[in-house]
Amino acid sequence: MPIIMTSTRSLPEQLAGIVGAPYVLTDPAEIEPFVNDWRGRYRGVANCVVCPANTAQVAAVVKACLASRTPMVPQGGNTGHCGAATPDSSGTAVLLNLSRLNRIIAVDAKNSTISVDAGCTLAAVQEAARAEGRLFPLSLAAEGSCQIGGNLSTNAGGVQVLRYGNTRDLTLGLEVVLPSGEIWDGMRHLRKDNTGYDLKQLFIGAEGTLGIITAAVLKLYPVPKTQTTCWLSVATASLAVDLLNVAKSRFDAQLTAFELISEASLALVLRHIPGARRPTQTTPWYVLAEFSDSLPNEVENWLGEMLADAVLIDATLARSESQAHALWALREQISEAQKRDGVSIKHDVSLPVSSVAEFLSVADAALQKAYPGIRVIAFGHLGDGNLHFNLSQADTRDNAAFIASQTAVNRLVHDMVDALNGSISAEHGIGQLKRDELRRYKSPLELAMMRSIKNAFDPLGLMNPGKIL
Repeated sequence: MPIIMTSTRSLPEQLAGIVGAPYVLTDPAEIEPFVNDWRGRYRGVANCVVCPANTAQVAAVVKACLASRTPMVPQGGNTGHCGAATPDSSGTAVLLNLSRLNRIIAVDAKNSTISVDAGCTLAAVQEAARAEGRLFPLSLAAEGSCQIGGNLSTNAGGVQVLRYGNTRDLTLGLEVVLPSGEIWDGMRHLRKDNTGYDLKQLFIGAEGTLGIITAAVLKLYPVPKTQTTCWLSVATASLAVDLLNVAKSRFDAQLTAFELISEASLALVLRHIPGARRPTQTTPWYVLAEFSDSLPNEVENWLGEMLADAVLIDATLARSESQAHALWALREQISEAQKRDGVSIKHDVSLPVSSVAEFLSVADAALQKAYPGIRVIAFGHLGDGNLHFNLSQADTRDNAAFIASQTAVNRLVHDMVDALNGSISAEHGIGQLKRDELRRYKSPLELAMMRSIKNAFDPLGLMNPGKIL
């Protein structure tokens, strides 16, 4: 009868033998930053935090956890909004932080691809591409700290989806450590590879529940020769949708971003972010638009036409790169301003562009009726129908009681989104936050198919348990 050898060392000691003792954290004070999500909404407890330096170490850590039936929670920059990278409160899970996997592996300018480790920040990937005369177009407010692995795991969108697509559309290949500890090398550099199932798509948007993404091959594009940024004042969201369609017809792919911002959202930025300045006269809604490879005078002429036709109330055109950055900062600082203002009930929803104005009108009326005085902070990527629809009380002292109504508020908002053929998650994922909601809006067949995939890859349920399903 064979003798089964078991280790007398604790799991943290075994992991220290793999990655080095300095990279296994067990002290509660050292672990604290890793087990709290960016929003301050979720707090977990971890057995330990392990920081591997390469894919081989990730695989060895996964095998050690598998042998001891220990749950694993992958984590990148910990900038998520749905608690997907936060462990539960049991203290049994090992948290794998991938920040040390931060190599820019290669830039192939002739093939317009970049190969990177999953722990690279989005900003580092952008910079590496630009150094070779190429553009990696994924762009979002947290790009200085969010990591590519997290972007892939949540299928991040950002402000340029209108022209370049989501992270899913920007990915050619992946390297993944499976729940078995095996390494799948899918680092393809091909735009056409019609050889069966496109396996990489299973891991993009899976939030680490099917495996740990350790590297990726991403698409690059030419750097735009010119970029023109403008801030526009409009009276209604419906007029903003009309403006979007006119701009698309006029400029086609030169229109790279089209952001919708409410006055309530801008007001929060002006209140909480030092140096923020109002760029145009006050109106209920604003649009931040970016045009690439178009001449500024062409955009300026178009704006003049829109002002003459009363589609626009006011407009300002950035005359320098610093002015463009200042306009973008007003949009990108909304989430930070909300965080400083206090807790809120957040929604990341997607709608057909043609239904956005209807949703905003109907949802606002229904919420005001149910919760008089409620403050709606609505903004997002109008070009692809993605709204961030966040709710709080104007007096932040009332928010503790209001947050207790989250289940009822979510039901009201999500039911309206569903009735308009929308989605309850556009780019933030499901995580812990929307796990229960998913059961309401996905069909039993869809959920059964998802569970079949999960069980095929992770039969023991050790990979980021409690997320999505």
